[in-house]
Amino acid sequence: MVAGVANSHSCSGRLPLMEFNHSFSVEKSVDQVWSTMLDLERVVPCVPDAQVIEKESDKKVTVQVKIRLGSMSMTYTGPAEIVEQDDKSHRAVLTGRAKEAGGQGNADARIAIQLTGSGDGTEVAIHSDVNVVGKAAQMGEGVIAGVTEAMIAAFSENLAERV
Repeated sequence: MVAGVANSHSCSGRLPLMEFNHSFSVEKSVDQVWSTMLDLERVVPCVPDAQVIEKESDKKVTVQVKIRLGSMSMTYTGPAEIVEQDDKSHRAVLTGRAKEAGGQGNADARIAIQLTGSGDGTEVAIHSDVNVVGKAAQMGEGVIAGVTEAMIAAFSENLAERV
């Protein structure tokens, strides 16, 4: 698995917008992985401590996720939606906007997913733009980057089992 913070730049009054690039392999066909990635009710639970709490459509769900940052634990709830989907090139873009339960924080994400067939398996490339406000932002970019790396590692393992 390859991962890293690609770039961050300042946004007034917020933790800088963070960009993450991750890639990993799944030993299933590109069509099998693609089908799973587009099924939000199947893919959301691959994210550690995340669950779908309401399905609005095949492309939009309400998600709840518990995040642990150091000694703090926060629960975020909000919509996740597939906003772009290209079945031919196996590329999709998802957006999410979540509000912290009991707090004033929120998180926004835009996640681009690209699948490429590789022999009997699939290469998964994920580019994420993430913006965090509130208690989580106070923990700093380094802590959030570390938690994100761990979540993607667990996601890739869970996805491989679920496909």
